[in-house]
Amino acid sequence: MRFVDTNVLLYSISVVPAEAAKAEIAAELLGHADLALSVQVLQEFYVQATHPGRSGALTGEDAIALIATWFRYPVQDITAELMRRAAASSARWQISYWDAAVVEAARGLGCTKVLTEDLNDGQDFGGTVVVNPFLRDQ
Repeated sequence: MRFVDTNVLLYSISVVPAEAAKAEIAAELLGHADLALSVQVLQEFYVQATHPGRSGALTGEDAIALIATWFRYPVQDITAELMRRAAASSARWQISYWDAAVVEAARGLGCTKVLTEDLNDGQDFGGTVVVNPFLRDQ
């Protein structure tokens, strides 16, 4: 299973011409069944997708409707244990807490890959490997 980070979701709705290739890749990825998400990722998507300064910003209602479609994938809840694991991983791997929370959510769901451009492509976090889907076809 592959874990999808917020940037993939955001590219899937992008109307920015310079992001057209990434939007196409993101939309194709979201058609696969082997994906997983977390509540954190969905929250981040909502905040960024509805931000008034975003080109093509969604209404709150449209963002919630789109998020509802992504509940077809497994979604990792935010728990106290996830927070503790993320804090420890942040210190261990010297990454931000938020990135560590993504990694730990992925690990908690048994994902072997994290699809993101926010971490180093190929970096291995204890068996969960970062893949930047915008660098190559995944």
